[in-house]
Amino acid sequence: MSEKKMTSSRRHHLKSLILQIAMNWIEEEKKELATTKEAYMAEHCPAPDLSGDQAALMETCKKLHAAIDKIDEDRYDIEAKVQKADKEIEDLNIKVVDLRGVKKPALKKVRMSADSMLQALLGSKHKVTMDLRSNLKQVKKEVKEEPTEAVGDWRKNIEDKADRKKMFETS
Repeated sequence: MSEKKMTSSRRHHLKSLILQIAMNWIEEEKKELATTKEAYMAEHCPAPDLSGDQAALMETCKKLHAAIDKIDEDRYDIEAKVQKADKEIEDLNIKVVDLRGVKKPALKKVRMSADSMLQALLGSKHKVTMDLRSNLKQVKKEVKEEPTEAVGDWRKNIEDKADRKKMFETS
């Protein structure tokens, strides 16, 4: 199927129609919200009776202030509960991240000399050179002269190997 490409004027015309419809919906929602608000206020908050003497008006004001104080306390309690829940959610998110763990990249094998490792660890200010090979123990190889007739004796070879093993263990 070959689909025709929409012209820019047609596209702009359709966009403007969609925006007009959306504007009408928003206006209708605002009107509906205003009417529901008026109906709720009429149902729950009757108009105050202002006819009467000053004592009656003072009593009405005290009732209103008591109602406002009660609502403020309820609002404060609800805010405290919300803050506690938010803190708990944040802690749980941190635990989730900790349990998942951070994915570490695969390490590359790098051939590095001991001097460059020390320089990387200590920083460029410290200049340390070490010859680690000088600290290695050198084992002198003992050359034993064996008679040619004893070469065939396998017990003698085992004893010689045991002597070598003892030499490495004692040093």
